[in-house]
Amino acid sequence: MSIAPVLRVGIIVVAAGSGTRLAAGQPKAFVGIDDRTILHHALAGIFASPPAQVVIVAPAGREDDARGVARAVADASTDRVAVVTGGSTRQASVAAGLAALSPGVETVLVHDAARALTPPAVFERVIAAVESGSTGVVPVLPVVDTIKRVDGAEIVGVVDRSELAAAQTPQGFRRDILDAAYRAATAEFTDDAALVADAGHIVAVVAGDARAFKITTADDLDRARRLLAADESGPAADQHPPLPRVGIGTDVHAFGGDGALWLAGLEWPGEPALSGHSDGDAVAHAIVDALLAAACLGDIGTHFGTDHREYAGAHAETFLARTTDLLAEAGWRIGNVSVQVQANRPRFAARRLEAEAALSAALGGAPVSVSATTTDGLGFTGRGEGVAAHAVALLLPV
Repeated sequence: MSIAPVLRVGIIVVAAGSGTRLAAGQPKAFVGIDDRTILHHALAGIFASPPAQVVIVAPAGREDDARGVARAVADASTDRVAVVTGGSTRQASVAAGLAALSPGVETVLVHDAARALTPPAVFERVIAAVESGSTGVVPVLPVVDTIKRVDGAEIVGVVDRSELAAAQTPQGFRRDILDAAYRAATAEFTDDAALVADAGHIVAVVAGDARAFKITTADDLDRARRLLAADESGPAADQHPPLPRVGIGTDVHAFGGDGALWLAGLEWPGEPALSGHSDGDAVAHAIVDALLAAACLGDIGTHFGTDHREYAGAHAETFLARTTDLLAEAGWRIGNVSVQVQANRPRFAARRLEAEAALSAALGGAPVSVSATTTDGLGFTGRGEGVAAHAVALLLPV
């Protein structure tokens, strides 16, 4: 008779959330991404990581469902899986998971099932960091958006993003440190790293991964589905590397907006502003549409439409930086972009190189060429009523 090895790593999978913002009619962990649930995909990444005891914290009444998902993911490994019922808060759920860990576990990882596509390499980095002496470890990604400090509807300052990072899971800890922090906790914290830091311990960071995003809204779920679909149609599926892709984008805006004119990522003093949900920058918006079209990621309305109020008044650098991130997450990088402006004004000749540099910088250094023309008095641009832009983008597989 073989004796099961003593597992010194335990992974608590927090899957007890209701998923209110996802609005799928059932607990989030049991919502399907493809023909498998969020929990199934989360466990697949965990079982592909170094061996560990796994404790799934499930919603009340769904414990058997969680066991069924675990059996479907890894039959031979279910002897190291336990399922417990979650509490009324995330902290209570993690405490229930901690109580179910075997005495031999020395390193504990706490992972949100909603981060269903987290690669095994992230688990490996967190485990290695804890086992190398860190009391707590969090995988993080750098913050790429410009962060503003606001008061109501007004911007009152800028936050230095070089000091910021976006925290992900799994978060790893020494077992004794996490146990003690939970016993001493007198308040609710948004994650376990904050609880451990409040107890006086230093929490280190390791590199996170763009695929470890949290599925919270319907848009997040669509993003996960696109990534899985791309995986299934990639080289592993047909043994052929993905080919470059080309996309086109067009955008038009009428004059008549408030404030200054913003076009091609530049402010044009003395020129009439374009109207629009953001700053009306038809050049930047055409580029966004071309890039998203090439990657089959929808269009500008999908990601930056009027229902995304955070982009009201945003400039080109915000749109283009976010689009670059979306492309990277889907496995693409920008080869080059060419965009043509059709308008009587402003005159681009004197600032063409400046515009190309600004747009290229916003796209992470990808080459951008800008040309401008008029329509010889024809159409709304010829009548001076607005600006049209047409872009072509080339994407290359990462």
